[in-house]
Amino acid sequence: MGINIFIFVWFYLSYDLGDQFFYTRHLLSSGLPWARAPAAVLNFNCMLILLPVCRNLLSLIRGSFMCCSKTLRKQLDKNLTFHKLVGYMIALMTAVHTIAHLLNVEWLNNSRQGAYDELSTILSQLEDTNSTSYLNPVRITNVQIPTRFAFSSIAGLTGVIITLALILIITSSMEVIRRNYFEVFWYTHHLFIIFFAGLVFHGAGRIVRSQQRTNPLHNVSYCKDRSDDWGTLPECPIPQFAGGFPQTWMWVIGPMFLYLCERCLRFIRYMQKVTYRKIVMRPSKLEWHPFTMTSAPEEDFFSVHIRSAGDWTNKLIDIMQQLPEGAQGPKFPTGLMGVDGPFGTASEDVFDYEVSMLVGAGIGVTPFASILKSIWYKFKDSDPKLRTRKIYFYWLCRETHAFEWFADLLQVLEKEMEERGMGDFLTYKLYLTGWDQSHTTHVMVHFDKETDVITGLKQKTHYGRPIWDKEFEQVRKENPTSAVGTFLCGPEALAKVLEKKCAKFSDVDPRRTKFYFNKENF
Repeated sequence: MGINIFIFVWFYLSYDLGDQFFYTRHLLSSGLPWARAPAAVLNFNCMLILLPVCRNLLSLIRGSFMCCSKTLRKQLDKNLTFHKLVGYMIALMTAVHTIAHLLNVEWLNNSRQGAYDELSTILSQLEDTNSTSYLNPVRITNVQIPTRFAFSSIAGLTGVIITLALILIITSSMEVIRRNYFEVFWYTHHLFIIFFAGLVFHGAGRIVRSQQRTNPLHNVSYCKDRSDDWGTLPECPIPQFAGGFPQTWMWVIGPMFLYLCERCLRFIRYMQKVTYRKIVMRPSKLEWHPFTMTSAPEEDFFSVHIRSAGDWTNKLIDIMQQLPEGAQGPKFPTGLMGVDGPFGTASEDVFDYEVSMLVGAGIGVTPFASILKSIWYKFKDSDPKLRTRKIYFYWLCRETHAFEWFADLLQVLEKEMEERGMGDFLTYKLYLTGWDQSHTTHVMVHFDKETDVITGLKQKTHYGRPIWDKEFEQVRKENPTSAVGTFLCGPEALAKVLEKKCAKFSDVDPRRTKFYFNKENF
């Protein structure tokens, strides 16, 4: 935000006070700085907008560079939030820039018709000699509709295209559309190609013109009141004007190249062979969705668990049901599915903390399945690099059958830790947030069993939601001098609660317990 404000103020003052724009300001008044300052901010933000969605670049930064600190990695995990904020700034500056130029076109047209003072009329009538003399880009003397100029010039035509593309991109990005009509969001978002193409050519018209140096020099302060003597007085040669060199392409060419490399790399990965070894549960050609792997890096395969929650996932399940185990997936151009990734996320940092709190809600448990598996493998291999000494795992679910696929993993971990004398390493609590009367009756009948009636685990399932104050207080009490990483994969409402709890239960003394909040973002 600070950089945006600096760029806006700097360019506003440059166009509002610069001597080379004195005559231009006479025609456009404050419309000149109010058009050019937002344009400069637009260039800066259009340079940034593509970088947060270069997932391979972000994974390289967060995973490969040892100098990438914990704080920086946390900021990288907020890439989509940053992408949205930059988009909002682009929308705001586009609105200001467009309104200012609509007023400018009106004022230029009126000046060309002689509707204002004598100086405005003379400036508008300067002849076009090798595209250097004239100031007013409206060259037609007969009265015309100002919007006609907007559709007949390079800057105007590309401006209309850019604005329409941006409107479609922003409106289709609203959450209600993104959640319920993802394909609309997906396809309209690819109008960014048209947006950037129009952006590169937008300044080629050079309609904002500034005074050029002449020999002898045209003294503005002396000559502005002697327009009738221009060309006759030695101090007042006819002023020369030229449009500014287009600069937008210099701002965006780098990010555009990086994003092109990103898409090429994704395409190469997409073309790789994918063999389906096991299908547990019996989409659009260009639509992609991120899913968290449930397999560990130590395994020679990767797995994902996908909840059926819409047209795309239902169609994906239909495709998978038709594939026998061991079959190769359908491929481009005739197929419908490819695999890209993996990309690093906040959960990678679990192993950087001695103590970690893992909180999963519903299908949000998937990243922690991978983490717990990886920890299990590291214990089996006696990995000396494993710093983690304590994990608290919380899983919140509304339905009992959701626990089934994950219970097996927890049982294996339970047994493994007990055999190694590390039963206290993993503390897990499963919370069932939805149940009916028949389920309650079943639990009451089997209450005396040593294992839980739902999961078969020794740890009994809790009913309702966690009392987070109690949980955080317990973790703080058991780990009085530790940095505790708190990781969530779940809804935004729960994220706000946990973030507040991390701040509340963190001690001001750096030698005492401090909680660090991390959230998976998609």
